[in-house]
Amino acid sequence: MPTMQISNRIIEPGIIASLFLIALFAPHSIAATQTAWLVGMALWLLRFAFFPRPALFRSPVDYVLLGFFVLSGISGVFSYNPIMSIGKMRAASLFTIVYLVSQNVPSLRTVRWLAFALIGSCMINVLWTAGQLGLGRGVKVQGVSAESPLAKAVFRTRAVNGPTPIKDGDIVWQVDGQRVDSPDELAAALASGNDVARVRIYRVEWTPELEVPRTLLPGTTAQQQLGIAGWTRGRDWRATGFYGHWTTYAEVLQLIASLALGLFLGLSQKKSRAGLLLLVAIAGLGFALAMTVTRGSWIGFAVSVAAMLLLSVSRRTAIIIAACAIPLVLAGIFLLQQRRNVGFFDRADQSTSWREMVWREGLNLLISKPRHLLAGVGMDSIKGHWREWGLFDNGRQPIGHMHSNLLQIALERGVPALIVWLLLFVIYIRMLWRLIRQTTDFSRGLALGALGGTVGFFTSGLVHYNWGDSEVVTVFYLIMGFALAVERFVRAAPQTRSDR
Repeated sequence: MPTMQISNRIIEPGIIASLFLIALFAPHSIAATQTAWLVGMALWLLRFAFFPRPALFRSPVDYVLLGFFVLSGISGVFSYNPIMSIGKMRAASLFTIVYLVSQNVPSLRTVRWLAFALIGSCMINVLWTAGQLGLGRGVKVQGVSAESPLAKAVFRTRAVNGPTPIKDGDIVWQVDGQRVDSPDELAAALASGNDVARVRIYRVEWTPELEVPRTLLPGTTAQQQLGIAGWTRGRDWRATGFYGHWTTYAEVLQLIASLALGLFLGLSQKKSRAGLLLLVAIAGLGFALAMTVTRGSWIGFAVSVAAMLLLSVSRRTAIIIAACAIPLVLAGIFLLQQRRNVGFFDRADQSTSWREMVWREGLNLLISKPRHLLAGVGMDSIKGHWREWGLFDNGRQPIGHMHSNLLQIALERGVPALIVWLLLFVIYIRMLWRLIRQTTDFSRGLALGALGGTVGFFTSGLVHYNWGDSEVVTVFYLIMGFALAVERFVRAAPQTRSDR
């Protein structure tokens, strides 16, 4: 078979298939997404072995993207833990998704299908979230007596070993790794086995595994044997989709919801089937985002919506929409108080005080040595040296990260890397702004959605380290790839003012 036919019939369709697999799996599974990414990259590299070799197109963000990657590698070389930091370069290399998409999509139509595949696929976990909330999960116990075996639970780790009674309002999810959804199932699970039962519960953002004795009380019903007065299905937990954490899910939802809203605003005929489907998607994505009860992502999406509306509707319309959004804001505050027992701006909230602590400690560590300012301490070095640096209140608080993109990047990779990272956002947003002004219909809508999502991502990243979340960054890079592909097509045909 001639080399041209090999390229046209096998490699290039394989690359496009990989792109669609990335778009389909990105809202659900990082493992499947990265497998598709690696396959796509391998096929793209293989494509260069055949003539004619594919053309490479320049984009406005090339220097800053590559510069940030190089500076990340330099920080790994000078890291306090080079092996761990250099190992993180695989996550840093996710930026190649941008080029895998922007260099290989053959047409604007393909970009359109990829964007709708991403949004449509995300609706699967939105429906899953709605179904879970509708059906409930686990056993939310009420009226736990002092004699109940649940009240004798113990939380046992290397650092902690003490009584942690299961109390009113706690949701029992699992016993010995098996899901329970009724008192009968809970009692039966506790009755079986010889040793203590390992019980997973949910208690306002905390999901510990407790040791519970297998000593049921006398009684003819499961509730009597468990020593509880009542129960309901649990619905108080924060939505996580198919991910393991609500913040990851919220950040992905913010990016995809912004994309969907931007595409809707860009439609010249909003009263159409595409307009209706996008409205349904926006409503569903907004619902799932609300159910994550993640304030930073809520604020990020609000900023995203505001930016897109200001760029696409009249000032009067924007004011009317803002007034109509007031009930949603009040509902969000009520939901936050119900699900997390905190106010929107609550200094008594432990997550707020914890952030203030790590910001103070991280800044002190950053400015403590010129080395830290220039090259950082190295990606993930905090995990191995936090004791040496006295971080996280000398280990008395949960070990984690700096909960801020700005501080985390500066601390791990150095201030020069942070400056380049900020330039990436400036150049990218400037490019999107130009696209919004130059295009119409789908191209304008995608640029709007990408700009809104980027602004929202940056905003929530002031209090979250969402840049360190591979699932989130993958979606961010995927949408950036869409936008750069559109920019390439517009640049190639500057006289074309509408989508065809």
